[in-house]
Amino acid sequence: MNDAEQRPRGSGEPVRLAVVDNEELFRRGLTMLLSLEDGIEVVGEAGDGVAATELAAATAPDVILMDVRMPKRSGIEACASIKEVAPSVRIIMLTVSDEEADLYDAVKNGAAGYLLKDSSIDAVVQAVRVVADGQSLISPSMAIKLLDEFKQLSRSDRDQLATPRVTARELEVLKLVAQGLNNRQIGSRLFISENTVKNHVRNILEKLQLHSRMDAVMYAVREKLFDVPDR
Repeated sequence: MNDAEQRPRGSGEPVRLAVVDNEELFRRGLTMLLSLEDGIEVVGEAGDGVAATELAAATAPDVILMDVRMPKRSGIEACASIKEVAPSVRIIMLTVSDEEADLYDAVKNGAAGYLLKDSSIDAVVQAVRVVADGQSLISPSMAIKLLDEFKQLSRSDRDQLATPRVTARELEVLKLVAQGLNNRQIGSRLFISENTVKNHVRNILEKLQLHSRMDAVMYAVREKLFDVPDR
């Protein structure tokens, strides 16, 4: 059993964070800013995907902030290897890449969040905390790209699909998840409690036999489960 499996995070403990980026000035600056935040402890940093995997094995952080494009091993490739040595770690891709393919590949390889580097430091801090609490988060601009993909799929010819029965309310929740909203925000939008949102998300994952919120969104895109109105 590795360190990541042995160290569950208590509710009062700080989020143990690692920062991975090949641009040293950006990495050091981000590390310095995040170190000033209450409830966040930066436990290490690395400059490529290989070093990131070694860092994860040595320090077992709760969350890793990692770039997509790096030398030796990309961030997307590193996701899979990090999950092998530290299964409980939650990975947020923090990148300049707004390519849909990178988002899909990151999710497929185990990323729980995807933010662009033009995000504010407050948005990065919120993402770290949200992801550490077991939720997933997508940068709003990338969520818009997902919604655009929904619309393109809704306009194409649909095959008759044998899909699990997902309720109208669950579809509402899934649409808001796709927009990058967390459980509290979804509850506020739908006038339901945060616990009710959690129950809906859990039911969606169970019905679709998926492992994460982002998996559910990708499934909805692929299987054309619902239409998204024009913005």
